[in-house]
Order: sequence, then C-alpha cells, then structure tokens
Amino acid sequence: MDGLDLIKTFREVAFRRSFSRAAISLGMSKATVSRYVAELETRSGVRLLNRSTRSLSLTDAGQVLLERSTELVTMAENTLNDLQAHGSHPRGRLRMSAPHGLIAGWLSDVIAGFIKRYPDVYVSLVFTNDDLDLIEEGIDIHLTGGRIDDMNLIVRRLVQFDMVVCAAPSYWAQRGMPQVPEDLGRHDVLSFSAKQTANLPFETDGEPHEVPVHSRMEANDAVALIELALRGVGVAYVPAPLAQSHLERGALVPVLRDHMPREHWLYAAYSQRRHNSAAMRAMLEYLEQSMEALTEGPALPPPVPVTVAPPPPVTCALSKAPAGARATASAGRTGTRPRQ
Repeated sequence: MDGLDLIKTFREVAFRRSFSRAAISLGMSKATVSRYVAELETRSGVRLLNRSTRSLSLTDAGQVLLERSTELVTMAENTLNDLQAHGSHPRGRLRMSAPHGLIAGWLSDVIAGFIKRYPDVYVSLVFTNDDLDLIEEGIDIHLTGGRIDDMNLIVRRLVQFDMVVCAAPSYWAQRGMPQVPEDLGRHDVLSFSAKQTANLPFETDGEPHEVPVHSRMEANDAVALIELALRGVGVAYVPAPLAQSHLERGALVPVLRDHMPREHWLYAAYSQRRHNSAAMRAMLEYLEQSMEALTEGPALPPPVPVTVAPPPPVTCALSKAPAGARATASAGRTGTRPRQ
C-alpha cells in the first residue's frame, strides 16, 4: 500500500465519522480500513483519530492532515483521471439525484438519450426535494433548481427556465383571471410550501417584489400541484417546463406572464471530493449539450381566452303564470280592467 492510499482511506473515515461507512464507500472491508489508518498513524508517529465505542473524532494532528491533504489528493486524482481519460470509456454506476417533478420535464429525455449513447453506464436516480450530503449519500451529480451555498460543491448552470402561474379554464371561469399579481390574494393558491400562507415572487417594471397569498393547500412536489390545478381546485405557481404539455393543449391557462421573474436556473452540482469518473464527465457534458438545445425552446402558448360565465337571467314568477293571471296582475298595477 502506498502513502496516498493510506491518506485517502483516512480522509474517507474522517468525512464519514465511521469506519463502517467508509468501508462501504471505498468497497473495502472494515478491517482493511482500520488497518490502513493504523498504518498511517504508525508511519506518521502520531494518533490521528480519537476512537470510542460510540463516536469517532479527529485529533489535532488528524485535523491538520485532513486540511493539508486536500490539495494533494485532488491533484493526484485529477492527474490520474486525465491520464485515464485518453483511453477510458464511460462505464459503471452513476448515481444522480433530482427533485421529484423533474422526471416529468427535461430529465426523462436526457436520461433516455444518455443510456442509448452509453450502454455500459448504469444510471441510478434518487428523487428527493430534501437537502442532501452528496458524500454521505454517494451522489455523483445533483440536479436542482434552488440556490446552492455549499462551498465544497462545484456548480454548473445548465439551462434557464420560467415559472408560470396557471389554473384550469374552469377555475378562471368561476373565479376570474387576475390582472396584476396582487389579485392573487383573493384566489386559492396551491403552494410549494409547508406554510398556510406564502409570499410569491414577481417582477413589475423590472422591480422584484413579493405578493402575500393564501395557500389553499401545500405539497412538496410541483407535479402534485399541477395535477390538482388540472382538477380546477386552485392556482399553481410552478416551473413552466413541468406544466408545458398541459399549457400547450389548453388544460392549464397561464396568467401574469409579464410579471414573472426571469432568473431561474437548473444547476448540476457535484462534490470536489468525489472521483470524477469517465461516466460522470460524460453525463455532465451530455447534460450541457442537451440543455443548450433548450435555450431556444418553445415559449409558452399564446393566451387562451377564458369566458367568465354570466349570471343566470332572473325570471319573473309571473312569466310562468297563466295568461289570465298575468292580465289580472297587470290590471291591478294600472287601475284598468283586463280586456275580455
């Protein structure tokens, strides 16, 4: 075993705070991982980890090694990857995560095309709307439409997308269509939130602002909100690509398009600490190439006129009475006798 292997094993144990989890991640036995760390401690002449039956922590020396070895390991891995890339072919398992609703939009086409192009790559997809520790979960690439603040991740912008406010024609016919964002305050909103009230972002004359709305219900999946909007129970504020097919056929009608924010992006994030395999690099390149075609993608369909049903006509009770009764009533109002 060389020193670099020992250091990489130690780092995996340090990141995961567990010999067992490090062994699973590295594809090694727990005994081998423990032996590697012990060998590194012997060579360095210092204890690197504090061990107990319930916890594992770094010593001061272990913390120094963890911090100073990052650049060394990254350089070694990148060099090895560059050498292997000249003759490597994408193969093996690629683990990805994405929000629940994304498979209903772009991702299904992207994954299908990638699998056909790279038959030796096995793609494992995890759908979740929760924050993930990519190292802990063994995720190679994480797709998200939200902001990423983790400094340990490398983030690539893939494609810009629009948000849309939409509802079924039957809902607009019954409740009326909002003309300005503030009109949503009197509507039933289906929100992507755990709160009963929410603020929705809009832009008016280039100025961003938020509008408080009443949430009729909430869900953590945009596709669920779209399905409920299709049934006429409320207004959904969702990514436009997820609702595109329903918008194109008129099952959902968009409103307030001149007030929608423009800076929404789909990102691909991956850890600086994970091995960038040929499969991972191929997927990142394929994602970028696929998304470039979407930058000039179809716009939202033109507005669909929705007719608000007029109130039913008020019918006088006398209109349904016999002719003689109507004549008698008329005479009573005018003081004249009905004609015989």
